[in-house]
Amino acid sequence: MFANARALSAMTALSGDAKASADYAARATAIKQRVQESLWNPQFQHFTDRYQVTNAHVKYWNPIRGRELVGYVPWTFDLPDDDARYSAAWTHILKPDELAGPAGLRTVEPSYEHYMRQYRYEGTSRECQWNGPIWPFQTTQVLTGMANLLDHYNQSVVTRGDFLRLLRQYAQMHFQGGRLDLEEDYDPATGKPIVGLARSHHYFHSGFNDLIMTGVVGIRPRADDVLEINPLLTAPGTGAPIQWFRAERIPYHGHLVSVTYDADGRRFGQGAGLRVDVDGREAGRSAKLTRLTIPLPRAENAPIARAINRAVQVERTGFPKLTASSGADQEAMHDAVDGRTWFFPELVNGWTPTTTAAEQWFAINLGKPQTLSRAELAFFSDGKQFAAPSAFRLQIRRGETWEDLPTQADAPVANGITHVSWSPTAAGQVRLVVAQTAGRSVRLIEMKLF
Repeated sequence: MFANARALSAMTALSGDAKASADYAARATAIKQRVQESLWNPQFQHFTDRYQVTNAHVKYWNPIRGRELVGYVPWTFDLPDDDARYSAAWTHILKPDELAGPAGLRTVEPSYEHYMRQYRYEGTSRECQWNGPIWPFQTTQVLTGMANLLDHYNQSVVTRGDFLRLLRQYAQMHFQGGRLDLEEDYDPATGKPIVGLARSHHYFHSGFNDLIMTGVVGIRPRADDVLEINPLLTAPGTGAPIQWFRAERIPYHGHLVSVTYDADGRRFGQGAGLRVDVDGREAGRSAKLTRLTIPLPRAENAPIARAINRAVQVERTGFPKLTASSGADQEAMHDAVDGRTWFFPELVNGWTPTTTAAEQWFAINLGKPQTLSRAELAFFSDGKQFAAPSAFRLQIRRGETWEDLPTQADAPVANGITHVSWSPTAAGQVRLVVAQTAGRSVRLIEMKLF
């Protein structure tokens, strides 16, 4: 609410509505004051929640009985004052007997009476809980708050080395046996996933990228015409430093920004230290790690030109309408035109026809003729049950018959995009016809028409 109020204040100011801007700014200030007055817990040196009910065990508005990791989220949005009283909270994220688990950040401390007690199940499988397990999303929030603390608060509680150590620990959690797969929650003692249900896999989210871009690379977003770079790295020779990185062609305020760090200059051969390029030209440099602020000429953002996928089915009613020769489950067919493309074996996604030597088809009724000239097809393969089709063709409906489109196409690609093109043609109905590889099923992950 605090961050939303600040954002709305800035947005209404840009629109020229000074009254609304002042109103939202006042709301943000009131929320900030209320959080600091009512949620700061001097006993725990931490922001803690309060009970919202009175019953046999707790009393309304009393503070909860221990620290939670969520108590760092105020720093995610720069809410707390720059005050040593508040920054002292960050000592608890470093202590092994408090919020710093061996494998990651606990959501509550082991001193909590119900720490890691399992009480939710789906059948015999453990369900997700917040009484101690590591939750990747909240880890992202907290590390974002730590990056803010390190960037522009005056404190000596946590260091850049602490940030990089926790970020590396979090990055390793994204892998299972060398394969990328971030799950819902983890045991803080072992680092192993707790839930493991079908829905639990692939919880990766964009917040991790923010930790890299605003934390490691150090691009600190601003509203004015200044580019600010402050990589949260440790100096060479201290801890386990990052020796080099390069982030290229990052769209920022109408420009393309590249940031390079090379501790000794040997990786990229452009000199040691930190270098910033804007639109392909050097704009700032420092031989050592430091904050760089670079005036940035105002520029319009380049227009984003994207072709419109005419096949996407936002709602399951209306058009486009879907039919199939077999496997005509509405949800499965919807998955094949919902605009989402992934090839994860754990998460079933797409249309799967009956396994047979006979050709199978998947048809899209657009509701009215559309001028189309290309398609993108995504086929799943697991090397066992599923394989890309041995052959396919596209057809359009003319009157009461289906006619083959004269297309140019890639060979069917497994776990990738198969591109198909043809001369611009008006069509209201399009059909994909596939021949399945012997003994294997086809799974159409996504079909797009442009």
